[in-house]
Amino acid sequence: MNDDNVPQIRWTDNDKQPQQARWRSLADYPPPKRIAVVDDTLDADSAYRLACEGVGLLWCGDFQNARLLMQAMIRRIDSKAQRSARPAQQGASMRDAFVAQRKAQGLRTRVLSMLLLPFESDHGVLLRRAPDVREAGLQARGPVGEHYVASLRELQGLIGAHEWRKKGVEVAALKASIQPHYAVFSPVRGEYVDLIAQAPFPACLKSSGKAGVAFDIGTGSGVLAAMLARRGVSKVIATDQDPRAIACAKENLELLQLTGRVQLVTADLYPEGLAQLIVCNPPWLPWRPTSPLEHAVYDPDSAMLRGFLAGLAAHLAPGGEGWLILSDLAELLGLRTREELLGWISGAGLRVLGRLDAKPQHARAADQSDTLFKARSAELTSLWRLAAV
Repeated sequence: MNDDNVPQIRWTDNDKQPQQARWRSLADYPPPKRIAVVDDTLDADSAYRLACEGVGLLWCGDFQNARLLMQAMIRRIDSKAQRSARPAQQGASMRDAFVAQRKAQGLRTRVLSMLLLPFESDHGVLLRRAPDVREAGLQARGPVGEHYVASLRELQGLIGAHEWRKKGVEVAALKASIQPHYAVFSPVRGEYVDLIAQAPFPACLKSSGKAGVAFDIGTGSGVLAAMLARRGVSKVIATDQDPRAIACAKENLELLQLTGRVQLVTADLYPEGLAQLIVCNPPWLPWRPTSPLEHAVYDPDSAMLRGFLAGLAAHLAPGGEGWLILSDLAELLGLRTREELLGWISGAGLRVLGRLDAKPQHARAADQSDTLFKARSAELTSLWRLAAV
């Protein structure tokens, strides 16, 4: 983004001098309208009250004390959420529980995003006991022209993403690691990759030899494109409209030495041409995302899912198949019905050839303290094999 388009925030420092800096939010949150300069003398109750009022708390004290203050604010947020949830839990539907959970998450995000830090133009934080976060900032934000202000909560996300990127996420089906970038969905849930690894290829792809083409729609980290190439597809065209995802997939394909077999294309859904196999793992829940990373999970009005289905028949080669990877969690939560999904499939001129199911193994599926445990414990991830009518 050109710095001319990045908003400025203004405040008065402790010496009553006017100050200003760029406001940077990777989630595109607007800057706080009021800024208070605070330090280690600020108590948690006051911080929580001011943050709830929408006051940005520009921290100028010890970095580690800012972390402790955030933890204290989290305890106050969670305590309030638990008190509010108790009367509503009795007789609540799964949809009601989901909506309440999202509302609580939204409150947490708004309040914690009010704790702000000053950053230098190299993404460094010049506070006592601050870690060196310059590389994490550069990876997520790219180069910037001047000092700026951003939230501590967002910085923690950047640091976490940086560590995941260094360590990598082991993908058993690939027998390799994937390095996720900030705001690109990490393949920590391996069941959907396992389904791609196990599903039988359509006969037309097996017989097409070097002419075989597969599309990976919304490639993200590139993990599914890599899986198709590893299984022997001679040409995979992987698309995504997010530049972060394209950069992430490019790096992973280079590390896996698959760049010669996978072509990356910036596109909203489909590239030009036809394919014998078209794969898509859209966001699973029709709801509003509140951060860049949530775009991989939440798809308002099922827009990507419906777009994929609507365009599939026109891009399938004769005898080709579309593989839709989708969890039924939205159905279990009352956010979408199976009848709606089947109606979209038939309305797009498609028929179901078969379905492969997998039971998620992630920890939340076994967490009985989760208000959504009933739905999560019953969830299935499915690979729907679709063909043109």
